Amino acid sequence: MLITLAQWLQTLSPEFGFFRVFQYITFRAVMAALTALLIGLFAGPAVIRHLVALKIGQPIREYAMQSHMVKSGTPTMGGVLILIGIGTSTLLWADLTNRFVWIVMLVTFGFGAIGWVDDWRKVVRKDPEGMRSREKYMWQSLIGLVAALYLVFSISESSNMRVLELFYSWMQSGFDVNLPPKAGLLLPFIKEVSYPLGVFGFVIMTYLVIVGSSNAVNLTDGLDGLAIMPVVMVGSALGVFAYVTGSSVYSKYLIFPYIPGSGELMIFCAAMAGAGLAFLWFNTHPAQVFMGDVGALALGGALGTIAVIVRQEIVLAIMGGIFVVEALSVMLQVGYFKYTKKKYGEGRRILKMAPLHHHFEKSGWTETQVVVRFWIITMLLCLVGMSTLKLR
Repeated sequence: MLITLAQWLQTLSPEFGFFRVFQYITFRAVMAALTALLIGLFAGPAVIRHLVALKIGQPIREYAMQSHMVKSGTPTMGGVLILIGIGTSTLLWADLTNRFVWIVMLVTFGFGAIGWVDDWRKVVRKDPEGMRSREKYMWQSLIGLVAALYLVFSISESSNMRVLELFYSWMQSGFDVNLPPKAGLLLPFIKEVSYPLGVFGFVIMTYLVIVGSSNAVNLTDGLDGLAIMPVVMVGSALGVFAYVTGSSVYSKYLIFPYIPGSGELMIFCAAMAGAGLAFLWFNTHPAQVFMGDVGALALGGALGTIAVIVRQEIVLAIMGGIFVVEALSVMLQVGYFKYTKKKYGEGRRILKMAPLHHHFEKSGWTETQVVVRFWIITMLLCLVGMSTLKLR
């Protein structure tokens, strides 16, 4: 919005030439982060008071850690604060004609809406389970597939009309259209290697990345501040990848696919980082507010969508290793329990408790130790992921 205003002012008089600074993505990214941060810090107390007034307190499951019982009643759905910061800042500082900005916003707020319904059922209907898994996955799948079908053609085209034309030609050709190499699966640390996926392969992979990352972040969000800081770090790193792939100069120099328009996602990533840090101010131990599914599902979906656009799905798995391990810990725990119950008549467990962060709590780590150590691991993994910019 502001970039359009700046361009209009420049046409009025040479005196407004200093507004040219708005053309620089780096400047707008810094301002987007600062705007989201300030919005979160100033609006946070009011949002928390409003949630308390509505008696939107977090219900604690009966089988949860005993040390977490004291958190019962803490306001949840604080992810609304993050979405307000991201949405406002992105609308102010991003180029609203950019197609990638809108698809990421669609996924983010679509998944946020799913989380909102889930949280609302937990706090209003007093149902600790919230939205049932089957219903939640159905809506996640719908949004994920819509995003995947759009991205499969928009990666190679900069016009929405051309995206529609490619979609129609794909249907008319019997679902047989060759995608450019940059739409293939890129391997980190290896130069110019792209495995062709085809339309169906790209759609399936995109769906899995978006829905998988959304649920992985949601599973990680179990301790004060545990999920939000890794989201900030991984999102910031993806912003750098977006800047590189959106630049014809840097992408050529670093041997990355050039994806016109993807650089604008740096604005969204910066807004997400600023909003996340503002939320952490209130979410640090002992938390004044919880993110809830409205925040966790939205942020995970956003990370997955951005990673697909900048063609860094594998790097996302590396940098978001904590999210991956947390999700795997739940899958293995549940799978092994069901297998042993069927075979031996008694369910057995691999971990003391899943997700993984609860296992370490059961092992004697304090909540703060778990959180800070997971932050440190994420920082190391982000550095490894960032090294793929040059080590190829």
